[in-house]
Amino acid sequence: MMGNHSVEKIGGTSMAATATVFDNVLIAGREGAELYNRIFVVSAYAGMTDLLLEHKKTGAPGVHARFVNNDGEECWREGLEDVRNAMHERNATMFARAGSRDEADAFVDQRIDSLAACLEDLDRLRSHGRFSVKDQLMTVREMLAGLGEAHSAHSTALLLRHRGVNARMVDLTHCGEEDQASLDERILAALEPIDLTRELPIVTGYAGCSDGMVRRYARGYSEMTFSRIAVLTQAREAIIHKEFHLSSADPKLVGKGKARKIGRTNYDVADQLANLGMEAIHPRAGRGLRQTDIPLRVRNTFDREDEGTLICGNYVSDRPKVEIVTGVPTVHALQFFEQDMVGEKGYDAAILEALTRHGAWIVSKSSNANTITHYLTATGKTVARVLEELQGAYPGAAISAQKVAMVSVIGSDIARPGLVPDALVALDRAGVGMMAMQHQIRNVDIQFVVDCADFETAVRALHKALVETTAAADGRRAA
Repeated sequence: MMGNHSVEKIGGTSMAATATVFDNVLIAGREGAELYNRIFVVSAYAGMTDLLLEHKKTGAPGVHARFVNNDGEECWREGLEDVRNAMHERNATMFARAGSRDEADAFVDQRIDSLAACLEDLDRLRSHGRFSVKDQLMTVREMLAGLGEAHSAHSTALLLRHRGVNARMVDLTHCGEEDQASLDERILAALEPIDLTRELPIVTGYAGCSDGMVRRYARGYSEMTFSRIAVLTQAREAIIHKEFHLSSADPKLVGKGKARKIGRTNYDVADQLANLGMEAIHPRAGRGLRQTDIPLRVRNTFDREDEGTLICGNYVSDRPKVEIVTGVPTVHALQFFEQDMVGEKGYDAAILEALTRHGAWIVSKSSNANTITHYLTATGKTVARVLEELQGAYPGAAISAQKVAMVSVIGSDIARPGLVPDALVALDRAGVGMMAMQHQIRNVDIQFVVDCADFETAVRALHKALVETTAAADGRRAA
C-alpha cells in the first residue's frame, strides 16, 4: 500500500455535482489499472451536514440543534425526516435503475432508523427529572455528523460498481466497541485488507474514534481523515478537489479575468489562509502532510485538464511577490489599555485565557507598552462576554471592541522592496483609510486593518497594484 498511490478528498459542493465528479475526477477517462492506486475520502453532499447539525453560515438549526433545544415534541423528529427526504431526493437524481435506487434508499433508511431509535432512548431518559443527557449531546453530534458521509460514500461506491469499477465503501463512521480506538488505529484496521492495485476505496470523511472528530476539529473533520490516511499510507501526493481554483483573489470581487490561479505555493501560505477562515486545508491536517513531506494539490473539479495548485513544504517563489489578496470583511478589534501594564507581566496571559474560555478565534494581535489588541472572529455576544469578564478582572483598564475589516496580502516570499509603499499608495488612491498595519519578519503576509465599508475596495485596489500590475510587468519583460 505504501508510496505508489494518491489520497484524494472531494468536497461537498463537488460531490453534489455527481456527473461532473465522475467525468472529471473518479473516472476521468481512465480504464483498467489506471482506475486504481487511489484512495478517495468523500464529504457529505452539499447541504446535508447543515441539515444534520446546523447551517454553517446562517446558524439555522439542524437535527442536533433541535435535539439540544428540545423545543417541541416533534421538532428533532421532523428534522430527521427532512434529512431522510433530502437523501432520498439526492438518490433519485443519481440512480437511473430502480433496483439501485431502492438499495441506496434502504441504506439511508437503516441508518436513520437506527439513529432515531438512539435519540428516542435519550429523549425518554431526559423526560425524567433525575436524568441528564447533557454529557451525551456531543456524542449525538458525532453520530449525526457521520450520517452524511456514510450516505455519500455508499452511493458513490455503488455508482462506481455500476460502471465496472471495483469500488469498496470504507465505513469509518460505524459506532461500536472499536470506537474506543484512535483515529489512526481505525484507519489502519479499515485499509489493511484492501489491495489498492485492484480496489478503489471510497472512505467516509467522518471517523468514529475515541478522540471525537467533531469535538476536536469541528466541521474540518473530513480533512483530518484525509490527511491521516495520506500520512499513514505514505501517499505520493494528497489531492483536494474543490469547486474553484486556489486563486490570487475572489473572482467575484476582482473579476474573473483578473484573478489568477496560484499554481505553486507552500504550507506557510496555506496556514495564513486557514487563519483567515479561507482554508485550502485545515491547519492541523496540513501539519501532518508538511511534516511527512507529502505535497498537497488543490484542483478544480470543474476544470478537468488543469493540474491545479501544488503546495509543498519547501517551495519559495523564484522572486518576491504577492500570491493572494484576501481577508475577513468583519473582525472585532478588542483593545485592552492599562497604564500600569508597562514592565508588568500577566496581562496577555489573562486575556488569552478569557478568549480561549469563550471560544473566540484570534486572527491576529499586536501590542505596545500599555495596549494589547486582538483581532477576533466571534459573535457579538461572545465578544461582549469577554469584555465583561476582563473588565471585572481589571476595573482600572480601558477595554473596548469595534468592528473592522482585515485585508491580507500573502505569498511564499513577499520581501519585495517597495511593496509596502506601493500598497499604501494604492489604498490612498482608492480612498481607503488604513487604521492599522502588521508586517511580520517572516515575510509571508502583511495585514491591513480598514473600515468594514472599505473591505471590497481595499481588496480590489491591493490586487490591482500588487498582483495584476506585477503580472503585466512580467509579461512585458518576457516579451
